[in-house]
This record gives sequence, structure tokens and C-alpha cells, in this order.
Amino acid sequence: MNEMSGTSATTTTKISSFVLLVVFITLALSLVALIFSVTIIGENSDAAWILLALGLLGVAISTYVLVETRRRLSKLKITVPPVNTTIECKKCGVKNVREFQRGDYIFKETEPCQKCNDKMLITAIYREVKEKQRFPF
Repeated sequence: MNEMSGTSATTTTKISSFVLLVVFITLALSLVALIFSVTIIGENSDAAWILLALGLLGVAISTYVLVETRRRLSKLKITVPPVNTTIECKKCGVKNVREFQRGDYIFKETEPCQKCNDKMLITAIYREVKEKQRFPF
């Protein structure tokens, strides 16, 4: 769970550890195949060329998957909208909206009113969700 802090919006992303594990194992096996093919290439065997092709293909596929995963993650960033607190004066009705602070709860008495010097009360805690604009295509 994300902690509320002074920042207005945070972004979160996560890569599946299984996908990373498979990609790095494939990359490691491809590098081993490349090294092994280079060591036996002097014998002029077909196996060396096959291992070289498989190694290059494995490195290319692993690199492609890592780049695509990174690119997709940049598109899938989730922004958490800010949480606001509404504070009202019971006596004179002055309203004040500020960013949520840790320890805020509804009906908590806070600082004195600037107008009448009476205690103010937290009346609402809410998250502002802005609608995304959709373009007609």
C-alpha cells in the first residue's frame, strides 16, 4: 500500500519477475552458445555455425523482449490522484481545502479559524479523479 506523502501524484510500475527470469536465462544460454560456437568454429563443423545462429537469435530475442517490456511499461504508468481534506469552521462557515496529511480523519478538530478564531473541523476527505479526454476516431 502506498503511503500518503506531500507529493500530489505518484507513478507505479512493475515487471513480472517470471518474465525477467525467463529473459535472463535465455540471454545467458545464448551467450554460452555464442562462446561455445566461437571455440569450435576452427574445426569447420556445421554445429559451430548452428550454435552461432542460435546464440545470435537468442540474444536478439532477449534484447527485443526487454526493450518492448520497457516501452510498454512507460505507457502503463498509473498515476495516483491527490487526496484532499476539506476543513470547515462550525461557527462562521469558512471552508478550506488542503492536501491530505497523515492523521487526518473526519470530525477531527484542527487549527483555529482565521476569521473567528474558533476550532475548525475536518468534514470531508476525498480523492479528485480527473476524467481522461477521449478523442472521437
